[in-house]
Amino acid sequence: MSDDVSRETPSVPEVARRVFASERLPLAERYTALLATEGVVRGLIGPREAPRLWERHVLNSAVMAEAIPDGASVCDIGTGAGLPGLVLAIARPDTRVTLVEPLLRRTTFLEEVVAELSLDHVRVVRGRAESLHGVDTFDVVTSRAVAPLERLLTWSMPLVAAHGALVAMKGQSVTDEIEAAGSVLAQYRCGTPEVSVVGDGIVDPPTTLVRVPWADPSQIGWPLAGSTRAGSQRRGRRTAQRKVK
Repeated sequence: MSDDVSRETPSVPEVARRVFASERLPLAERYTALLATEGVVRGLIGPREAPRLWERHVLNSAVMAEAIPDGASVCDIGTGAGLPGLVLAIARPDTRVTLVEPLLRRTTFLEEVVAELSLDHVRVVRGRAESLHGVDTFDVVTSRAVAPLERLLTWSMPLVAAHGALVAMKGQSVTDEIEAAGSVLAQYRCGTPEVSVVGDGIVDPPTTLVRVPWADPSQIGWPLAGSTRAGSQRRGRRTAQRKVK
């Protein structure tokens, strides 16, 4: 690692102490330092972003913890260098976090950070969100700057548990995105999207979130949901039959 990159490591802003518990702040500080050094060297973070990592990226992600229920299982799709998923895992040790990312250089970095910070409640999955469709579900599926809501729904909702929700970080165009996603919301039988703002007084501008639950947890509507459940039941019956024999 070059000295030029090392000098870019940002200092911890005082406001970070309002977001991270005292015992978690050193982990957040170390992660941010790794982003500013190894993250830049590996092309995960642009060099110009290094001095403003706390304000624009880390704290911006951390305030999202306000929208995560206690003890929730969280899946962060397209997590990149761990934003927001790894930051949430640092801020909220009560959660169980799965980081989903298709690029090897990013998952390698994530695995190294998880190991160095001893984040035993975090797992890294190399792949796209679709690779987990029909395989696993979560209380909360998060994302940050991944895609417009219309596409995000097709990737995220199949991972949302019956009583869970998609919770995505969005910008000023969130209202337009919700309107454009109307047909997909109806097709998937989603509930009404809820827009909220978190981190007021901590990050400027505050973080805008959109939350999308299921309209009726007993009638999950993503394509192939029924066949996936049926397939799981058939596999379960075959397993039971083998055990009986």
